[in-house]
Amino acid sequence: MSDILFLVHRAPWPPDRGDRIRSWHMFEALAKLAPVHVAALADNDADAALAREKMQPLCKSLVVEVRKASRPAALARALLRGEPVSNLLFRSKALGAHVEALLSGGEIRHIIAFSGQMAQYLPGAFDGRVIMDFVDVDSAKFATYAEQDKRQPLNWVHAREARLLGAYEAKVARAVDASLFVSEAEAALFRARSGLDAAKVHAVENGIDTARFDPAQPLETVGQGEGPLAIFTGQMDYRPNIDAVRWFAGDILPLIRARHPQARFAIVGRAPTDEVRALGALPGVHVTGEVPDVRPWLAAADAVVAPLLLARGIQNKLLEAMAMARPVVASRAAATGIDAVEGTHLRVAEDAAAMAAAVAAIFDDPAAAAQMGRAARERMIARYGWDARLAPLGALLGLTG
Repeated sequence: MSDILFLVHRAPWPPDRGDRIRSWHMFEALAKLAPVHVAALADNDADAALAREKMQPLCKSLVVEVRKASRPAALARALLRGEPVSNLLFRSKALGAHVEALLSGGEIRHIIAFSGQMAQYLPGAFDGRVIMDFVDVDSAKFATYAEQDKRQPLNWVHAREARLLGAYEAKVARAVDASLFVSEAEAALFRARSGLDAAKVHAVENGIDTARFDPAQPLETVGQGEGPLAIFTGQMDYRPNIDAVRWFAGDILPLIRARHPQARFAIVGRAPTDEVRALGALPGVHVTGEVPDVRPWLAAADAVVAPLLLARGIQNKLLEAMAMARPVVASRAAATGIDAVEGTHLRVAEDAAAMAAAVAAIFDDPAAAAQMGRAARERMIARYGWDARLAPLGALLGLTG
């Protein structure tokens, strides 16, 4: 047999956040190559139930375990054991036992682990191909957190995580057949940090479903109101997203409203924290919470903004907006990794004044904004179809020819 084992830190369904969008399309690509066994974790019972209902008929076998570890408990255990906290947060004895039993059956000849936290479930010895999709260089993310939070009491936690996780990532990458990253920039960074070359470290980029994210589709009407609308989409309990909308609502939107007094800003995404919900009290700011479909909000937007101060890899939120032919204004960090021409397919701005000026310029000239949106969609169709982006998986797993 030549079955595939797909290890995933969050069950791929529903594909409603960046990591699950990539893992879902990866699962679909793998299922075209061979029967797939999925061993996954979920953040809660509801997510686990949704994943089981959708994916059970599509898998040769499926196990989804709900992870229980809290961050304080994981930190305490990590300190005692000298391990990265990230690994303890995604450790499940039940899932580990299931994987061990599954591998003992002899049917599985190919393994792909999605996200570095799942490397701990890889077997010590395996007579087959093993691929590690790190997605991003997580250790570099924690190093950035440590640099940004120098005056915070728990800054040492981020510095420790960056150091231990970096060593762990390199160890895993040396042991597997290939390591994948979401962009060439992330792959190059990892090669430099690990000492491995392009034969072992590959970029397999994210894509976008341009048939689903198509502005020609009939969609629900949302976001109505006086004044031009800028939106941000994302998981709103994720720290980089929280920092981004705080910056836009507090520092950038007032500058825009000086030129466009009726300008509005909608924060669209699930699980907004109290900190995010409080932004709804600011003039022109609306916090939607979770929405059943992000596309109507993208269609309603006069501009889509991504003022991320910290971003790794390719931002799915930008691919979605550009596929929907919306004019995008992004920070340099958010735009890095997207193969697009600044000024033609999107605008890039560094500081608050530049970002406000870029958004205001889009509001000033709807015809030029529409042209940028059309160019962005054409770029997405030509460059970012999922089938093309994930085509290398077969060869990497030894499942072609």
